Parts: sequence; structure tokens; C-alpha cells
Amino acid sequence: MTDMINEMKPFLAAAWKKAGFEAQTEVQQKVLPFILEGKDVIAEAPTGTGKTLAYVIPVLNQINFDLKGIQAVILASSHELVMQIHRLIQEWSLESDITSAAFIGGANVKRQIDKLKKHPQIVIGTPGRILELIKQKKMKMHQVKTIVLDEGDQLLVPEHIKTIEAIIKSTLNDRQLLFFSATLPKQAEATVKSFMKQPELVTVTERETGAKVEHVYVISDIRDKADALAKISRLPQIKAMAFINDISQLKLLAQKLEYNGAKVAELHSDLNKDKRKNDMKKFRTGELPLLLATDVAARGLDIQGITHVVHIDFSEDPKQYIHRSGRTGRLGSTEGTVLSIVTPREERKLKQLCRELNINLKKKVLYKGELMEGNRK
Repeated sequence: MTDMINEMKPFLAAAWKKAGFEAQTEVQQKVLPFILEGKDVIAEAPTGTGKTLAYVIPVLNQINFDLKGIQAVILASSHELVMQIHRLIQEWSLESDITSAAFIGGANVKRQIDKLKKHPQIVIGTPGRILELIKQKKMKMHQVKTIVLDEGDQLLVPEHIKTIEAIIKSTLNDRQLLFFSATLPKQAEATVKSFMKQPELVTVTERETGAKVEHVYVISDIRDKADALAKISRLPQIKAMAFINDISQLKLLAQKLEYNGAKVAELHSDLNKDKRKNDMKKFRTGELPLLLATDVAARGLDIQGITHVVHIDFSEDPKQYIHRSGRTGRLGSTEGTVLSIVTPREERKLKQLCRELNINLKKKVLYKGELMEGNRK
């Protein structure tokens, strides 16, 4: 346990010890001092580097137990990410008197208003629902000291920016603003800086987990990728997340896989709330071994035990490849496999990409229900 954690409130030191962490990750080491000093922070770090805990720990440390009312607001773009952050906050505040609540679109508004009557000190929510409650004067923002934008580049897109701006402006000027994201586009950086006061910029480029991650690929014609994925979903002890760029293609792929008897979960913005919840629960518990996801829907999610990340649609963007691949071999994992299903034309691009990223890439084949090295047919 680090000296910095020991200097925090006792319940956090106890939670750190219970979690069994030996050292902070790089992003945690860099941002904790700034947040504790009350500074605004912009942090960019790859998937799987412990970004959420990097702000959860100092935010919890700054909560005034005696003050009943909202002191911190955490905004996230998806229902799943909101609930994940809330679970983490509940876990780390278990030995304290801190209260928290989650607010997502599509949920019963009356029940959410009832949650506010219990005076939570931390609220986590999707921007649209948070602003709705503010406008109804049900969510009081005058005591808010910290606002967090988690996966902030997804929040600062044109369709959401007015909502985010309205939420920020509903707080007092001395509040602290924290921006965390796996990627930091120039436009998002410029926008968030316009809301901040001399922010500290933290960038972590490498993902050091101590896990052994193997990068492999198999060659397939476009029309045969569904068959290849079906075979992969039947590998022993597999828990795979497969990335597809387009929602309509994802839906079509899911139908093909289910028709062929594969067990598949889906994660994209067109799903209704109940199916999203049920599919994610079944995937997390292992009842469904394969999750088809879009990049946006999967951003920020921490799903334990991912054995394989599968690139169905080839990613020519090195950052996208890295962030997708970061789903396996996360903190606490020992190994994982990143598997690209590529056409012969995509094979050349993949090799070039991996050379640029200094990634050792191996070719494999699907043979008799196994991923094997060699050129078997």
C-alpha cells in the first residue's frame, strides 16, 4: 500500500488493503495529487489502466460525511457504465457513511426522485436524466464540489455538449472538473478546457498490467466471418467480446450466429433497457460466452474474465485497436488473447499496424474446434 493511500481517510486505506492492490497504476499515481489539491484535471489513459479508481478514491476522500446533499456528480454516456461506476463507489465506500445513487434515462422518474429525498452525497448518471432532474428542481447542485466526465470524449459530442454545459453551469464557479477518457480528440480537449481553470493534463500511453496478452489472427473471406466467430464462441472456457463497427451489421451477425446455435449477447444503443441488462448479466456470469459490441456502447466497461477480444471489423486506427484489445488481460488477469478475423487484404494492413505498435503477431487457424498454429485447412 502506498503512502498516499495511507494518508487518506481510514475507510479508503481499509478498502485498498481488502482489494489486495500492491501499488497504484501510473494514471492513479499521476492524477491523485492534483485531484486532492482541488485542481481541474484532463486525463487520457488506455483501457484497463485503472482510470475509474483514479478519480473514485480522491472523490470519496473529499466527501464531507456531515453534509447531507450532493457533493459530487459523475457523468457517463451509457447505462452500463453508470451502474458499473455506482457499484465501484458502493464497494469502496462500504465502511463509511457516504451515500450514493444512480440515475439513468428510461428508468422510472418518480422512483429516482424518491432516491433524491434520501440526500445522496454522490450521484452518478447519464447527462439527459441528470439535467432533467435539475430542471425539475429535484436535484440541488449548489453544494457540488466535483464534477467528473467519465469517457468524456463520448460526452462532449455535438448532440450532448449543450446538456453537459448546462449541468456544469448549474454548479458554483469554485467546483472542480475532472475529465477522464481513453482518447482525447483535439475538439474534446478544447471544449472541456473552456469549462476549466488552468487544468492539469495527464497522459498515460502504455498499458502495464503484468498480464500476458497474445495477439493472433485468422484469415477468412468476409462472408465466412460469421462461421469463424461461431467456431470461436464454442472454444472451451471462452468469454469473448467481439467488436463490430455498424449496429445494423451487428444485429445481422447476431441473427446468423443464433441461427447456427451460438449463444450470443449484444451491446449497442438500439437495444431496449431490459435486453441490455439481461444480456450483460448473462455475459458477465458466463451463461452467454460471446458479446457482440460497438465501440461506443462498450466504452469504459470493466468486465472481469474476458479471455478473448475479437476484431470482426478491422480497425485501421492504432488507438482503437489498443482500446479494444485492452478488454482482455486487465488488472488482476494473468493472460488473454486478441484475435483478428481478417480478409487477405486486411491481413497486410494488420501486419503493418502491429509493426507500428511493436506488437508480436501470430497467424493461427481454426481446426477441429481449436485455435492452432500452422496452415491446416
